[in-house]
Amino acid sequence: MASPRHADGVVITGPVTHHMERALRETYAAVPAPKIVIAVGACAISGGPFAGAEAAQGGVPRDIPVDLYIPGCPPHPLTILDGLVRLLGRVEGSARSS
Repeated sequence: MASPRHADGVVITGPVTHHMERALRETYAAVPAPKIVIAVGACAISGGPFAGAEAAQGGVPRDIPVDLYIPGCPPHPLTILDGLVRLLGRVEGSARSS
């Protein structure tokens, strides 16, 4: 999107460095509610191989609520699709099924 104000959510695909944390927080704040946050890959979830590095703080900050974690390093495309379908509640036994 040209602006986070026109987006439905945020997809985080890499480690959150100290320099990018502010940009992530500003982007998250600009997305209108209801908003979806998706952390894709080990780097976005926990920092992956960059965890513990001086420049990286790890994954998504704890105060930003993540709706979907998609594991992998890198995650398989089918894993990403499966996670998105489950988030939408289209798979029997998922957390948001109706």
